Amino acid sequence: MSSSESRTSKPESAAPGDAASTASAPKAIIKNVDMTEEMQQEVVDIASEALSRLSVEKDIAAYVKRTMDERFGATWHAVVGKNFGSYVTHETKHFIYFYLGQIAFLLWRA
Repeated sequence: MSSSESRTSKPESAAPGDAASTASAPKAIIKNVDMTEEMQQEVVDIASEALSRLSVEKDIAAYVKRTMDERFGATWHAVVGKNFGSYVTHETKHFIYFYLGQIAFLLWRA
């Protein structure tokens, strides 16, 4: 098992006031990724489902983490929110950082 390190910060192009994209199903804006296209799509679908079901960021992160563990095996980590920085070490091909509307998702397996 190999690993990589990735760092995130709030990007300037985070579309803070894009009300049209947050009205129904916002389009995912992927900022950094080390993951297959198929897994990326499934992760975005999981995150969209979490956003439609839940409103508290901690609960959204827990839902995404549990679902990722079930579908792709343990151990996934999830950070969800509007303002955070990070520096993580992750398994190769198991990292994604993206936005759905104004909410950022950072997911990795370690």
